[in-house]
Amino acid sequence: MQLTARKREILRRVVEEYVATGQPVGSRVLVERSGLRVSSSTVRGELAELETLGLLTHPHTSAGRMPTESGYRLYADELVETMEGRPGGIGVDFRSMRDEIEDALRATTEMLSRGTRLLALVSAPSLETASIRHVEVLALQPASVMVVVITSTGGVTKRVFRLDEPVDPGLVAWASEYLNERLVGERLGTSSVRRRLDAPELAPRERAFLRLIGQTLLDVRSEEAPEVFVGGTAGLLEEARAEEVEATMRLLELLERRAAVLELVSEALEPRRPVVHVGPDVGGGQLHDVSLVGATYGIRSTALGAVGLLGPLRMDYEKAIRTVRAAAFELSRFVEDVYEER
Repeated sequence: MQLTARKREILRRVVEEYVATGQPVGSRVLVERSGLRVSSSTVRGELAELETLGLLTHPHTSAGRMPTESGYRLYADELVETMEGRPGGIGVDFRSMRDEIEDALRATTEMLSRGTRLLALVSAPSLETASIRHVEVLALQPASVMVVVITSTGGVTKRVFRLDEPVDPGLVAWASEYLNERLVGERLGTSSVRRRLDAPELAPRERAFLRLIGQTLLDVRSEEAPEVFVGGTAGLLEEARAEEVEATMRLLELLERRAAVLELVSEALEPRRPVVHVGPDVGGGQLHDVSLVGATYGIRSTALGAVGLLGPLRMDYEKAIRTVRAAAFELSRFVEDVYEER
């Protein structure tokens, strides 16, 4: 939407004043508090035009203006465009967590919710992005074998295979050594894993055994959806204004369904820049009066997960965008170190 510089400035002032006070904003307040070098009558005219454009509204004739969903959306999109360079820190010491991704994600969730009083969502890397860190093949009984796969995301998968006849302990030991030597660092379920499980230089007995237990390495990524950490539900309720309670309760009901939470987080899985979804844009149109600010984290050009903040339309968008952007940046640095080490 093409707006003059003055209209953009007035819209920004209205949004920020309304977010701060929760009260409709009048022309006199704008002139007095913002230092705009124009008369109240000029501001009133600009406010009327912004309302005609659908960016502002007012509860009744004599009241000041308040932002509409479109107004919030335009304001937030312009904020995203102006934020460049390296984000600030987020106050989480990832060094103490070494390579424990789950601990880092949980700490990030707590920081996001505590620092903004909004609902924080942080998704873990999916198994589709995971590589193999370690494989263990163990003989539980003469004809029973367990395979344990540890991935670069910290996930652990176990599977037990029961054979028709006792298995050779030497074959079990060889399989552990071979799989760790040839597969560590490979992505789960990829064609390179399949090739190594069926390498032509292997003896028929070895190939048959790997073909059996190798399904653990091929199927593990489809067994579970990525984990999502959620924080700040209590704070969201405490901060909700009377007119926001209904929307907040609908949001909390939605969060009881895991699939819905994953869908919300996936809305932030876009190229590495913050995204803002307002009102019906959130949750496939299931939610109103709610906004989502999100960003992805990952390594190089690969997005591994997302961080997001959910809250009422009347949220501090600048703080939310800066916080999410900083969290995504720090998590990207952390997981890059973890993946490189492994």
